[in-house]
Amino acid sequence: MTMITRREFLATAACAVAATCLRAQDQGKVRVALAIPAEATGPHMPVDFVGLSYEVQQLADETFFSSQNVGLVREFKALSSQGVLRLGGNTSEFAYWKPTPNSPEPEHPVVREVVGEPKPQYYAVTAEAVRSLADFLRATGWTCVYGIGMGTNTPARAAEEAAFVANTLGERLQYLQIGNEVDLFDRHLRDPRTWSAKTYLEEWLTLARAIVFRVPSAKFGIPDVASRASWLTDIAEQWPSVATPPQVTTLTHHYYFGGPATNPEVNIPNLLKPATMEKVQATANIATAAANKMGVRVRMTEGNTCYRGGKPGVSDVFAAALWAADYSLLLASNNYSGVNLHGGTGKSVANSVGGFLPGDVLLKDKGETPEQIATRPHPFYTPIATFGSNYALQPVGYGLKFAGSFSGGSLLRTEFSAKLQAEGIDATAYAAKLPRGETSVIILNKDAERGLELELDFGRGSSGTVEVETLHAPALDSREAHITKSMTTKSLKQGKCSVIVPHASGLRATIS
Repeated sequence: MTMITRREFLATAACAVAATCLRAQDQGKVRVALAIPAEATGPHMPVDFVGLSYEVQQLADETFFSSQNVGLVREFKALSSQGVLRLGGNTSEFAYWKPTPNSPEPEHPVVREVVGEPKPQYYAVTAEAVRSLADFLRATGWTCVYGIGMGTNTPARAAEEAAFVANTLGERLQYLQIGNEVDLFDRHLRDPRTWSAKTYLEEWLTLARAIVFRVPSAKFGIPDVASRASWLTDIAEQWPSVATPPQVTTLTHHYYFGGPATNPEVNIPNLLKPATMEKVQATANIATAAANKMGVRVRMTEGNTCYRGGKPGVSDVFAAALWAADYSLLLASNNYSGVNLHGGTGKSVANSVGGFLPGDVLLKDKGETPEQIATRPHPFYTPIATFGSNYALQPVGYGLKFAGSFSGGSLLRTEFSAKLQAEGIDATAYAAKLPRGETSVIILNKDAERGLELELDFGRGSSGTVEVETLHAPALDSREAHITKSMTTKSLKQGKCSVIVPHASGLRATIS
C-alpha cells in the first residue's frame, strides 16, 4: 500500500521533506535524502499540547489527583512539564455536585440502560476532591479542562459546581466542558426522535448561561462529540445566530481508531497503515474548517487506539507508541491546540463502558489466568498505568511524549516524495523550529521489516552538531518502549548528516 494519498496533507500541514529514493543493497534499507527548509511556515504547537484524559469518576477518590500522590505527580511531570489534564468521560454524566458533607443527593432522572454505556450509578464530586485537584495541578505544572455533566444535571447545580471549580483552580482552569460525547445522547440520555446538534446547542446555552451568570469570565469548549464530526460544522454554522454567546475558546472532539477489543480489525497492521491516518486527516479537515469559521482552535480531548478500554496486544504494546507519535504530530500540523489520550484506573474506565473491559474477556477466552491478566495495564490503552500504589508510563504514553518534544515550536513544511511512497514504506516525517531556535526532525518508520538510511540536509548554511534520540523497542508487539538519547553526536558537513532509522522505530534529530 502506498502513501500517495497523504501528499496533499503533508504538503500543506507539517513538513517539505524533498526526497529522492533508491533501494540500498544492504540489509533491505531504503536510502533517502531529506531536505529540511529553514523557515517555520507551519502551525505553532503550543507548549501544553500534550494532554491526558480521565473519567470524572476518578475524583470520587479524593486522594488520586492529589499532591500527596507522588508517584502520579512524577509520571505527569515526566510526560510533560506543562500538560493539560482533561476530566470528562461517560461517567461525568452521572456525577452530582456535593458542596458540603451534609449536602443531600439530588433526585435523578430515569435513563435507559444500554450495553457499552455506563450504568446509571450516581456518585458525588466533593469540594475536597476539587481542592485536592488544585494541589495536584500546582504540583505537576499542568492545567485542566474540567467536565461538567449535561445528561442528568440542572443549570443551578452546574453553575454552583462551576463557580467553586473556577474559584478553586484559578489560573489552572483552562476552560469548562459541558457534556461528554453529546452526539451519542440519543442512545440513552435523550429522545432519539428529537436530539440533534440544534437541540443540543439550545440545551448547552441554558447551562452555559447559568454558569456565566455565576462566573462572568467563564470559558468553554464545545461540543466534545464522540464521532459525528458533522456536529462541529453544524455548531459553527449556528453560532453567528447566537445572541451574546458565552466565550468559547475551543472546538473539541474525540477519536478512537476502532473497537471494541473483540473486533479482529483492531490489529497492529491496521493501526499503523497509512489509510488510518488518511481518515484522521479527513476529520481534521472538517474540524479545522469549523474552528476557523468560529475563530477558535481544535483540541482532541479524548481518544486512543481502541474504544471501551483498549485491546491487549495492540493498545499496550510498542505499535501504540508509534501510532501515538504519528497521530499527535499529524494533528499538530493541522493547528490543533492539543491531544488528550484517555486512561486512568481500570475501575473508572470499566464503569464508563458498562462495568467491564472487553479486553479482559478476550484474554480469558485465550486462556490467560487472572494472575497473568493482572500484569497488564488496566485499561489496556492507558498512557500511565496504575499497579497498586505504583505508576508507570506505558508505550502509548512514550509515543505522546516523543511527539511532545516539539511543544512550543513551529512546524516546518516538508513532504515525502512519491518515489518513497511508491516503495510502500510506511513512514512519516515532521520537522519544527523549536523555541530556542534549534531545528528538529522526527521520522517515524512504522514499516515492520525495512529500515531507512537518511541523509538529512539542513541547508548549506547550517552548522553545529546533531543530537539524536530514538523511540524504540525489541518489536512492534513488545510491551515496552524506550526513548534513548545517543551518547555520540553527529557533525554537519555542508549542512548534512546521515542517520539510520531501523524498521519499527522512531528517530529525532536536532541541531544543537
